[in-house]
Amino acid sequence: LSKIFGELLLLLEADKRSAAFAVPLTYSETPFFIPPNVYVIGTMNTADRSLALVDYALRRRFAFISVQPEFGEKFVRLLQVRAVPEAFLNRLAAALRALNETIRIDPSLGAAFCIGHSYFMHPATDDLANWYRRIITLEIAPLLREYWFDDPDKAEAETETLLSSVETS
Repeated sequence: LSKIFGELLLLLEADKRSAAFAVPLTYSETPFFIPPNVYVIGTMNTADRSLALVDYALRRRFAFISVQPEFGEKFVRLLQVRAVPEAFLNRLAAALRALNETIRIDPSLGAAFCIGHSYFMHPATDDLANWYRRIITLEIAPLLREYWFDDPDKAEAETETLLSSVETS
């Protein structure tokens, strides 16, 4: 990462946020600096093992906040606004909380591998059953098979639990 960001790493530091620390750019006459009112926000999924060794020069320039998946009241309200029935949403949220607890307590996985809400943010309310089934079978089930590659029965059982826990017909 330091090869890509180069001098930007220096300019990210709080005490280097002014024109006094501007650096020349190869293809510009105007020196570059980061003003103090610009915030750089980076996100990373700690379950992605390719990010395990983030460059320390970059890491020390950021604060880190852990954000865990949450299938609570806000999630339910958001999808209610998108016309998903409350009863369906409550069963969906309960099923995902249960799956995430199973993932969280698994010694080979842990909290960083929990399933997030992004899979469910664009409901097809004209065919809720098919929408849900497709997400589980085409997106979450393959992920669970990867998580439990050494225990395919567990992956299959968790997938079946998800599919059966939310009756959509």
